[in-house]
Amino acid sequence: MSSPSAELVAAIDLGGTKIAGALADRTGRLLARVERPTPARGPAAEMLGAVRAVTDALAAHPGWPAVGAVGIGSAGPVDIAAGTVSPVNIPCWREFPLAGAVAGHTGRPVTLIGDGNAFAAGEHWLGAARGRSNVLGMVVSTGVGGGLILDGRVHAGPSGNAGHIGHISVDFGGDPCPCGGRGCVELLASGTSIARYARELGWRPGEGEPGGAAGVAAAARRGEPPALAAFERSARALAAAIAATAALVEIETAVIGGGVSRAGELLFAPLRRALADYTGLPFTQGVQVVAARLGGDAGLLGAAAACWSATGTDSPDSPEEAGGTDGAGSTADAAGTERGGLRAAAGR
Repeated sequence: MSSPSAELVAAIDLGGTKIAGALADRTGRLLARVERPTPARGPAAEMLGAVRAVTDALAAHPGWPAVGAVGIGSAGPVDIAAGTVSPVNIPCWREFPLAGAVAGHTGRPVTLIGDGNAFAAGEHWLGAARGRSNVLGMVVSTGVGGGLILDGRVHAGPSGNAGHIGHISVDFGGDPCPCGGRGCVELLASGTSIARYARELGWRPGEGEPGGAAGVAAAARRGEPPALAAFERSARALAAAIAATAALVEIETAVIGGGVSRAGELLFAPLRRALADYTGLPFTQGVQVVAARLGGDAGLLGAAAACWSATGTDSPDSPEEAGGTDGAGSTADAAGTERGGLRAAAGR
């Protein structure tokens, strides 16, 4: 874990299209931002080189000597106990020992957290879920991801993948999902699915309009029935998933981010209506559905939060006070030894 006296941590947000990095202090102020494209279809060594390019750029900042640890929020699945990642959208990495590799390169301990849980942690620390104890975070974009805050702390499960709301089945007779399931939320609610369903109903983008969910949103604002139906379908799938989560773990808030959330009330209005249909039991009612506030910074802040939590500090502005990770991240040091009861993966 990082030293309690460290002034900064380095945060990495690793996704299928870009790798973002920043230095972060204990208040969540982000410094020295860096971004590189993700060579997702390249070989494993090229992918690691892109990550190293981000950490090297951060290491060139004058504040680097004050950095006590590196936090990585990675597309998953992840294995936080082993420090490995197997992102679905980065096929060259399967059980890749990312935590150990970055620890060895930077000379800093590394805390690994799944990107959905990083989103939830960031929004809980400084965003729309601040001050809430039981929260579902959902990222609705080309896919649907998520993370859970329970009793004020990230609940990631033994492997780090708990809260993966996009692969709850809400349509038992639905289409097969690439995950191996059937009728998953992602197949109905993602931006990709919104655009596909709208096209099936006859929608076509107008001249100069994008062909994805943003184009469907533009059509929905004009009142075009296929576009409105696609957002209604997405909203009902999301509502069913939120209701199921509320019944299982009694959440009080669902925070929704990602590109599709930028559609605003085109998504949120039918979602709230549908949620009322699915929450009959008194303890499931009253879940607030809110838009994320941190935009693209949520993942970086969540990765930073995982690092600060690993220090064990308890200052009012620290993630330990505002959210923590409670086992949400593995921590590998430069030698790949065991840290904080979680096994690091260097050299695997």
